[in-house]
Amino acid sequence: MMPVHLKQFLDSKVKEYNKPAFIENDPVSIPHLFTKKQDIEIAGFFAAVFAWGNRTTIIRKSKELLQRMDNSPFAFVQDHSATELKKLKGFKHRTFHEDDLYYFIEFLHQHFSKHDSLEFAFFPIPGLDTEHGLTHFKKYFFSLEHLKRTEKHISSPLQRSTCKRLNMFLRWMVRNDNKGVDFGLWKNISPSQLICPIDVHVARVSKKLGLLKRKQVDWPAAIELTDALRRLDKNDPVKYDFALFNLGVMEKF
Repeated sequence: MMPVHLKQFLDSKVKEYNKPAFIENDPVSIPHLFTKKQDIEIAGFFAAVFAWGNRTTIIRKSKELLQRMDNSPFAFVQDHSATELKKLKGFKHRTFHEDDLYYFIEFLHQHFSKHDSLEFAFFPIPGLDTEHGLTHFKKYFFSLEHLKRTEKHISSPLQRSTCKRLNMFLRWMVRNDNKGVDFGLWKNISPSQLICPIDVHVARVSKKLGLLKRKQVDWPAAIELTDALRRLDKNDPVKYDFALFNLGVMEKF
């Protein structure tokens, strides 16, 4: 059982940060530029994939990509011509290059020719848990011919990665608390099944609060942290991502 004061403290931090004012300086601002479900999914997916390093740069590069796609990512993915595809030439964000981008576009084109949502890429059947959903997604995502180097941009629990960026993307798509931050678009998985995004900042705060003991920041650490958060809220453990992330990054806890 978690101490009552710890739950009260973290709940207060969730309330402080889980609101529209949080959006402006966070990558979640990118999918909030759109209203169409598929646009939200595609924009959110790219923003999440780009989400390492400086948040200002992440947001800027995400907006640059969307501008190259005429700010209509779903239409671009569906109907781009060879000439329109040239608009992507030269795009780069850290180690993500134009060849990686071309593959991502090809995958999305193939997927959306058969499905109306990215949800089916992660959770093709209801009841699939997050770990198996992420494992399935990487295998499915790279089912087309691709460069080996592109695989580093999609993580998997099989490599013991924390899958921080994909877990963040799932939080955006699955959680629905009507607070104006997360979208709650996907229904094949419940918020109770999500895994908390964890990086060095979240891990540091979690250890100080007694929520995490594991030294390595890897998939088992993400599971350990999420299990601890479920003791605070079994139905919505990942809401504490708002508290832990901002305590680490914004408040230097």
